[in-house]
Amino acid sequence: MELVFLLLLVVIMAGALASGFPVAFALPGSAIITIGLAALTGELFAGDAAAYFAQGGPMNWLTAGVTNFRGVYWEVERDTLIAIPLFVFMGIMLQRSKIAEDLLVSMAQLFGPIRGGLGISVVFVGALLAATTGIVGATVVAMGLISLPAMLRNNYSHSLATGTIAASGTLGQIIPPSIVLIILADQLASAVDQAGMARTAYFKETTGEFTMPSSFGVSSTSAGDMFMGALAPGLILVGLYMAYILIMAFFRPSIAPAVPFEGKYDRKFAGRVLLSLVPPLTLIFVVLGSIITGIATVNQAGAIGAVGAMVMAGYRLYEGRPGAFVPAILAMGSLVVVLVLTSVHPINIRAIHDSGDVIAVVIASVAVVVFLAAILWSGWRAFKTEDTLRGVMVETAKTTALVFIILLGAAMLTAAFRAFGGEELVREFLTSLPGGFWAQFIIVMGVIFILGFFLDFIEIAVVVVPIVAPILLADPSANVTAVWLGVMIGLNIQTSFLTPPFGFALFYLRGVAPKAVKTLSMYKGVIPFISLQLFALLIVGLTPQLVNYIPNRMSLTSESAPPPKNPRLQNCIENYVMATFAEEGDEIRAAIADAKSWDISFLPKSVQNDLKKSFKAADGSFTAIEEAFAATAAIEDAAKDYRPLHMAVRAAQRDIAKHIAEIKELEDQLDLLKRSNGEKLDEAEKLASRIEVLKAEQVELEAEIPANWEPDHKAFTKVLGAEKKARLAYRRTVDTAYEPIAVLQATLRDADALAALSGDIEGLADPIRNLDPKETEELIKEVESKIGEVVEAGSVRSAVSKARRALRGKSPDKEKALEELQKAIAVYQEELAWRQQAQSAIGNKLNEYEAAIRNTIGLRLLERLPHDIALDVAACQSDHVDISLYF
Repeated sequence: MELVFLLLLVVIMAGALASGFPVAFALPGSAIITIGLAALTGELFAGDAAAYFAQGGPMNWLTAGVTNFRGVYWEVERDTLIAIPLFVFMGIMLQRSKIAEDLLVSMAQLFGPIRGGLGISVVFVGALLAATTGIVGATVVAMGLISLPAMLRNNYSHSLATGTIAASGTLGQIIPPSIVLIILADQLASAVDQAGMARTAYFKETTGEFTMPSSFGVSSTSAGDMFMGALAPGLILVGLYMAYILIMAFFRPSIAPAVPFEGKYDRKFAGRVLLSLVPPLTLIFVVLGSIITGIATVNQAGAIGAVGAMVMAGYRLYEGRPGAFVPAILAMGSLVVVLVLTSVHPINIRAIHDSGDVIAVVIASVAVVVFLAAILWSGWRAFKTEDTLRGVMVETAKTTALVFIILLGAAMLTAAFRAFGGEELVREFLTSLPGGFWAQFIIVMGVIFILGFFLDFIEIAVVVVPIVAPILLADPSANVTAVWLGVMIGLNIQTSFLTPPFGFALFYLRGVAPKAVKTLSMYKGVIPFISLQLFALLIVGLTPQLVNYIPNRMSLTSESAPPPKNPRLQNCIENYVMATFAEEGDEIRAAIADAKSWDISFLPKSVQNDLKKSFKAADGSFTAIEEAFAATAAIEDAAKDYRPLHMAVRAAQRDIAKHIAEIKELEDQLDLLKRSNGEKLDEAEKLASRIEVLKAEQVELEAEIPANWEPDHKAFTKVLGAEKKARLAYRRTVDTAYEPIAVLQATLRDADALAALSGDIEGLADPIRNLDPKETEELIKEVESKIGEVVEAGSVRSAVSKARRALRGKSPDKEKALEELQKAIAVYQEELAWRQQAQSAIGNKLNEYEAAIRNTIGLRLLERLPHDIALDVAACQSDHVDISLYF
């Protein structure tokens, strides 16, 4: 019965959408109706409202709905959704203030004289508007009203003209900042959590180990990562559009002729082009640059964009009037003052120490006040001129409300889909497909493409993604990143704006196109661009580095970059070290040999022993890493024969697990029927018969597992264990080799700081003799604290603390305290002596040796990756690695 209600849910939803019923109410409405009918049917015919639910019951569904509502509006972790109204406001403000129109006219005049240039200008402006507005409807309408008449007037083919405008208008869905990317990031965040739990459970089931290595975890994503990941694919799509138009214009000049500019290319024209081009480009760089460089979060960047759009509208709406640019100049000037001031002087009200700090804070405060005044001035202009501000805010509220209502409705629909076992059905279908992950992925992308013919991008993103994304992300055979999956889905969803019969870009363009342009011509025009979108999808699918590299690069070069010891980085770091050893191994070996020849007899025995172990480990690091890579090569060799066996057995085991779960469920149902005093005997017999059939099938499946599985699996597990052991041995070796060097280097750097404490330590004698013991204790504690700030000065601090402890209690012993202080002074002098001698004897040599091994042997223990190595590791991490053999 669960499948009946699942089918009913889909039919009601499809019927409501096909009839034109608003999406915001069709999604939750179909869920409410179906849940209500299932609960009522269960209560009437089974005496239990939850009887016809695969998971939980109506109360569980209601609880899930409340949780989703709370999650959208109150959970701090989902604050990314705040960026939606900010970017919507930015886009509508730029469109309403006619900045987009100015940009389109200027670019058309600039590129028009080139064959196909008018089409190129439409694509170029579409890309810029995508990066500023992100609103498909506004972009298509604006370009349709301005460019289409010009293109038709200059004998452009109807199909090429309409296809170019419609396709260029959809670029806002993939070029950041994009609302669909924000929604996908929000949906993928929960999908990553589900996939992570599923992968961990699968690892425990297949290996018997309780914890899965963190390097095998599912990589998470954020709106900022999605923006960075989508940047390169978006530009590739722009390049494909331009290349297509140029090629068509070259081979068929009649469909895209050159359009000569009737005016003059003089200084006035250049000024107009710069005025229309530079401000939007500046806004793009500021918004995206602040995200990419880590200066601002996506929400903060959205606020920057909204404010920037309002400032730009302030001068555009007052064009031709005196002082039109004054608010914008004030805003830019105050920002420049603040940026320059913060770069040359720290500004912190809580840390004002002198008159310079006061002057800096006052100047910064004045600049901020001027900036706020400029924003208010621009906002007032937008409010007074044609009521622009009010119209923009109303449209922003409508669009945002629509998005959020659809989010909630889709969450209700997804919860109902899961309640009737739909998610499990989809999982079983996908996992049963031959071909593994890529077969599943192609099917999912095909379904999304087909759904794009009938549904909007928001419905696809919030209905389909939560169902399929956890399944795809959990698969260890592809081990794809959430960013890559999100961008692939985003590229696919983009086609929904162009595919008839419900391509929204076609509807928008049809509404502003003249009657001479036939709808069939529009359909013909978008077909090549749909093909280009699919081609871009193929390029990105085969080259995940296009998506993953920029987010990885930003992560590894940012201030909050993970340390080199992070488990996820180890394999890529070791690849880099192995390559560096191959190129510079002789120089590093020579540095190690030279270090072994140092005279270190004057150092404390413990330091001497640590250094000797360090040099020995440094020598052994070459062998250790070769053994680690040999173990990895052994896995690759063994996998050639083992992989097909592994895939076949794991597939059979999944089928067996499904049979076991279904048998248990049916046995529970049969047990309940047996307790019903002989009632429903026919149903009990059917259940018993079905259980027997399933048990027989289970036996057949178990018989399909080859007899060599157990020995081959054990043998391969040993190979995996050998690689793990070799990798750990290498990591321990290099850590042992570098840590004593880094510690000694830091110790010698602090020798002067230790020398500076001479007066503090020796000066404790007088307080011990003359002051109250409690006062003396406090003084000694202060000295201990200073000693504690010096690297490896624990022995001195410990000796001083003994003097303090002699003063404790009811009967302080000043004589003993003085005696302990003298011992502490002796320890201090001994420590200081060897450090100063080491500074002069081997200080420079130690620094040279550390520099020689820092970026190879010492790489794991650095605070952060050096920039060039971070780029290498980012490139290494950008590819997807199959980890299924470890499961």
